[in-house]
Amino acid sequence: MSGLEAVILDWAGTTVDCGCMAPVGVFVEVFRREGVTVTVAQAREPMGTQKREHIRRMTAQTEVRRAWEAVHGQAPTDVDVDRMYACAEPLQIEVLPNYAAPISGVVETIECLRQRGLKVGSCTGYSRSMLDVLAQASAEQGYVPDVHVAATEVRVGRPAPFMPWEVAHRLEISSADRCVVVGDTVVDVQSGRAAGMWSVGVARTGSLVGRDEASLQACAPEELAVEVASARQMLLAAGAHLVIDDLTELPDALDMLEGRRQKGERP
Repeated sequence: MSGLEAVILDWAGTTVDCGCMAPVGVFVEVFRREGVTVTVAQAREPMGTQKREHIRRMTAQTEVRRAWEAVHGQAPTDVDVDRMYACAEPLQIEVLPNYAAPISGVVETIECLRQRGLKVGSCTGYSRSMLDVLAQASAEQGYVPDVHVAATEVRVGRPAPFMPWEVAHRLEISSADRCVVVGDTVVDVQSGRAAGMWSVGVARTGSLVGRDEASLQACAPEELAVEVASARQMLLAAGAHLVIDDLTELPDALDMLEGRRQKGERP
């Protein structure tokens, strides 16, 4: 077999939930219940990681740690992280059906990829129980990847390579360099690169811009251009081979990557 064989897509911010909105409110609420106020920017910083790890990384942020110490009199511990994660999981499951709609153009793009003979895998920082809810709700709206792997199904989540490897295994892909990992966060890109796969960043619809579809439409073009350019720079700095605005640009990006493969370049 010659050519690319599979794409491995992230969920929130890449294929569904434009702006990656569902997790943000949950993390802000979980810390609020602990008496600690965190900003949206602080909640977004670890986006893409497994959700318990996400909370742990938030507690390691200097300002968050200081706010926690001011309330609790000591630095947050693993026990605190476990307690917050136990709170976050049911909250996240409750809201996910409201954020399962495919981003504009995603369903049509997936059909285009399948017509090219590509397999469609997916992975996420969500747990298996969260992903089961999200996958069912998104399927009802037309988005059904061939395989979906949750962060809790592998030893270590992003930026480690284990989720892309597990997806490739389930899809029976012949080699890593025939896979393209697509995601909207720095750890998505890093995970794809660590797996020895092509890595494509998604800027406009992702967490780094952090706008839902209505906000993207309402935003002043000049302001949005600055935000998207910043997201592109961060994804490229993380090692993305290419960065696209949204998934509708993926077919052209795959053509470019295949051209690079034909010239002997490897991820």
